[in-house]
Amino acid sequence: MPKPAIKRNLTAYLFLSPWLIGLFAFTLGPMLSSLYFSFTSFDLFSSASWVGAQNFQDIFLRDDRFVKALRATFVFVAVSVPLKLLFALAVAMLLNRAIRGIGLYRTVYYLPSLVGGSVAVAIMWRQIFGADGLINKLLGLAGYEGVSWISHPAYAIYTLCLLAIWQFGSSMVIFLAGLKQIPEHLYEASAIDGAGKAQQFFTITAPMLSPVVFFNLVMQTIGGFMVFTQGFIVTKGGPLDSTLFYAIYLYEKGFTYFQMGYASALSWILLAVIGVLTAILFRTSALWVHYESGGAKG
Repeated sequence: MPKPAIKRNLTAYLFLSPWLIGLFAFTLGPMLSSLYFSFTSFDLFSSASWVGAQNFQDIFLRDDRFVKALRATFVFVAVSVPLKLLFALAVAMLLNRAIRGIGLYRTVYYLPSLVGGSVAVAIMWRQIFGADGLINKLLGLAGYEGVSWISHPAYAIYTLCLLAIWQFGSSMVIFLAGLKQIPEHLYEASAIDGAGKAQQFFTITAPMLSPVVFFNLVMQTIGGFMVFTQGFIVTKGGPLDSTLFYAIYLYEKGFTYFQMGYASALSWILLAVIGVLTAILFRTSALWVHYESGGAKG
């Protein structure tokens, strides 16, 4: 290889080195370590001992809380993700207008997402939906008797779903960007043909926005399965494990009971679940995601 080419390659690798170091030291390295520890008994204080597939057998055959954690996480994702995307799309369509002060409105609606995952907001949510919280005070003024929403097994998870839906700003911005890319002349032509707003939405907006919907759906689904802060701060996984999200259970096993090998096995199961669901979403996208290059993606 000529010296100038070698010099160019070295220069390129020099600029890439921060990313490469981060990839191997903070991503691939920990992942491979976690994979190894998932087949061991490891408590952080002594050397790991190889146990083979024992951790996975215990999880699937003897761990009832694993099932509860998986069920709570699936319920959270199934409820919060579709409602969050519907709400984000509705708000994005309202904000996709050329009116005075529209930039301010967009900023205000995006603000919850800037602080939505913080501990402070989770504490605020706990105060709002507690037995003496704002919601029950408003119900009392209306003549109704409230309950402690975050302490009731039937309602606790839905208060956390509501918190997730409230954090719709990032999806809204992506929807808004997608709406801006739809040519205005399509709406003008359909209006001349007598199409109403509802017909325009289903024949123009929905098909052309489907790639954006698909992207948001995949990202929000992945994020939903990794939810932690809300459940840990607001309900601590209770009551009766009704909000024991998978990430909370994994955290308890690793950093409360110091069963790091068991927690590593849990993390790889979560990776597999997310991978399977993502693959299903990509597979089914051919039926409803449409691209400008022509038809649905095959």
